[in-house]
Amino acid sequence: MIERYTLPEIAEIWSEQNKFSIWLKIELYAAEANNKLGIVPTAAIRKIKSRAKFNIQKINQIENVVKHDVIAFLTNVASYVGTDSRFIHYGMTSSDVLDTALSIQMKEAGELILKQLLKLKTSLAIKAKKYKFLAMVGRTHGVHAEAITLGLKFAVWYDEINRDISRLETAIKNASVGKISGAVGTYEHINPFVERYVCKKLGLSPAKSSTQIIQRDVHAEYLTTLAIIASSLEKFATEIRHLQKTEVLELEEPFTKGQKGSSAMPHKKNPVICERIAGLARVLRGNSLAAMENINLWHERDISHSSVERMILPDSTMLLYYMLVKMSEVINGLVVNKQNIAHNLNKTHGLIYSQRALLKLVECGLTREQAYKVVQSSAMKSWKTGEDFKSLLLKDRLVSSKVRKIEIDGIFDGKKVIKNINYIFKNVGLR
Repeated sequence: MIERYTLPEIAEIWSEQNKFSIWLKIELYAAEANNKLGIVPTAAIRKIKSRAKFNIQKINQIENVVKHDVIAFLTNVASYVGTDSRFIHYGMTSSDVLDTALSIQMKEAGELILKQLLKLKTSLAIKAKKYKFLAMVGRTHGVHAEAITLGLKFAVWYDEINRDISRLETAIKNASVGKISGAVGTYEHINPFVERYVCKKLGLSPAKSSTQIIQRDVHAEYLTTLAIIASSLEKFATEIRHLQKTEVLELEEPFTKGQKGSSAMPHKKNPVICERIAGLARVLRGNSLAAMENINLWHERDISHSSVERMILPDSTMLLYYMLVKMSEVINGLVVNKQNIAHNLNKTHGLIYSQRALLKLVECGLTREQAYKVVQSSAMKSWKTGEDFKSLLLKDRLVSSKVRKIEIDGIFDGKKVIKNINYIFKNVGLR
């Protein structure tokens, strides 16, 4: 369930009240621009600005009859303005209002998502610094590989969120365009000055070219960016889910007082928030695909994109906002089980230092093939018997003839894993 308390800020952007308020602003600014051009009399613009308002219930009643949302809106506004309403929507087409308003909503929603990204970035920075030197086992193919640090894991996520922030900033900028160029984008019945004037008032850039609509590659870029961010969150969530497995139990998402994990098994503490994030990421990727399908429309415009966007834009922005709120909660409340981290680090009896052994033998004069064969032989025996890998190396005649015991001891020095952590942290902008 998506808790309602996390959403009102971004949900309001997609409310009918906000949508119609933006529509009215666009119409009033366009009328102002036409007044400056001498098309709308000054007395008329004063009357329009003082009287123009709308009633959502009446708009919906009118739309039930006319089957056209912008006409219903204009009809309702005209009922308050009177005869001077003839100067409202002058030379414009519906998409001049719809697309420009949609750009504002996308911009506003994107900026709220950006705030949540920045909060998550801060949370990851705190965790990265706190666990900067906490050694843990790294895994490739799900199998123990070599040691890393928990802080490094968070630093990698921090770096990815920085890229997501850059992507979103670009997508917001590219989506912040308005279009008031008439029925097929030729400005035949409206002066380009109107578009420039309205966009400046609204904090948008005029589209460099348009047909009846803003081209939908803009919206596809925006939604694809949201999907990429969601996929980053899914990656983080999946890692935490793995590390919360009973056999691993290095990390756990927060489990609050009074929370219950299973209706049948009272002992259960499940990573339900991370699982929810992983599931919702699928929805955002699906929505981004729908946005790409919307790029291809007939000629100067058809309406097949409209019904899709009424779903995917509000849903995607609100879902991602929610996912970011929940991921921040998970990161901030993450349980770190240091004992299990240490236990798992040593679980393979020193096998995670096999590359160090390989390189030491190469340094001592063996070919890489010879060194690999020797080290792998001891490693496979350790896998099979559980015998300590270091002991097996010490028993090997070729190894002992090439490497002194003190050097073999150095191979298994766990502190060496941290020697370049500061370098990586500096690279990603963490101190």
